[in-house]
Amino acid sequence: MQARKAETATPEFADRSDAGRQLAEALQISQSLSSVAGDPVVVAVPRGGVPVAFEVAQRLGLHLDLLILRRIAAPGHPELSIGTVVDAKEPIVHIDEGNVRRFPLPPGYLNEERQHQIAEVDRHHRMYFGEDHADEQDLAGRHVILIDEGLSDAGSMEVSIHALRQLGVAIITLAVPVASQDTLDAIRDKVEDVVCLSIPPSFGDVGDHYEDFPETTDQDVVRLLKEAKRSERLLN
Repeated sequence: MQARKAETATPEFADRSDAGRQLAEALQISQSLSSVAGDPVVVAVPRGGVPVAFEVAQRLGLHLDLLILRRIAAPGHPELSIGTVVDAKEPIVHIDEGNVRRFPLPPGYLNEERQHQIAEVDRHHRMYFGEDHADEQDLAGRHVILIDEGLSDAGSMEVSIHALRQLGVAIITLAVPVASQDTLDAIRDKVEDVVCLSIPPSFGDVGDHYEDFPETTDQDVVRLLKEAKRSERLLN
């Protein structure tokens, strides 16, 4: 795992693009890229991870993809996941039986929420990719560089890592500009490699580590995906 300790309160990154450029440089010298045959795939966690991942993909000449997933929340507890729906050729649904048993579910709740989140995953896929289909990028057996804008806790990233394993990904390199030490400790055994640029002694919020941290919109995601696709066509 590569990282540097942040020693001042000054934000480490100008914006997400700056973070992506720095992350690309760190990945270029990472052993995880040189030790695997074939090109890795850069996979962003939308929405904030997309501008970071875009810069990485551009500088390393790699394909940019998204990990679109939706949680099925426990009734009355929107922060607690009892299942996950993952975007794929055929949506992958994972139910956390342990959490399901913790809550009395109203009749039909699980099936209704499953169908609702499957529809949401499909809606987001169409919004981001247009007429492109999930089976155009098969991640089974591939090396994925999984990128987000930063990690303050392990919960969401653990769900993302589990989702990639369900898709059959062989190797995961988690690459983030900034993360808390506790989060990295919780995740490092779940992936093959971690590249993190900064581990602040006092983390706060992810946005605290950026000088400019505007909301990443769905329109931003669509624009960056189109630009990445144009770049790939030029390279090929």
